[in-house]
Amino acid sequence: MTATPPLPEGYEISTDPDRIDAGRVHHWLSTDAYWALGRSREKQDRAIEGSLNFGVYDAVSGEQVAYARVVTDRATFAWLCDVYVDPSVRAKGLGTALVAAVRERLLPDGMRRILLATHDAHGVYEKLGFTALDRPDQWMALAFGR
Repeated sequence: MTATPPLPEGYEISTDPDRIDAGRVHHWLSTDAYWALGRSREKQDRAIEGSLNFGVYDAVSGEQVAYARVVTDRATFAWLCDVYVDPSVRAKGLGTALVAAVRERLLPDGMRRILLATHDAHGVYEKLGFTALDRPDQWMALAFGR
C-alpha cells in the first residue's frame, strides 16, 4: 500500500453529508466535468443521497473546494466517482489527498476492490496504488445513457 499523502495545511476533509454544498457540486460537475456535463440538479441530488460523500473544505472559511463520492455496499465493492477539485485550488495536492482519504476510509471495510474510471488523471490515481484492470475483458457494462 502506498503512503497516505498529507492534506495541505489550511484544508480539512469531511464525510458529513450536511456539509456538502450540493449546489456548488452540481455546478462543478454539470458545467466542467466531462463525465457529468448537463447532469440535472435533481439527478445530482439523488446521487449525493445514495452515496458516501467526501468534501474538502477551506479550514478558515468553511467553503467547499473539492468533492468525491463513493457508491458502495460497504462490504465487498466500491465505485469512486465524481472526483472534482475547484480550478482555483488545483495543483496543491488536494485531489491526491482526497482520494487517499477515500481509500483510507474504505480500507477497514475489507473491500475486494475500488473501481474508478478516468480519461485524464491516471497519474493521480497510480500514486495511490490504483492500476489498470488486469483482465478488462472480464468486465461488462449495461449502458442506459446519461
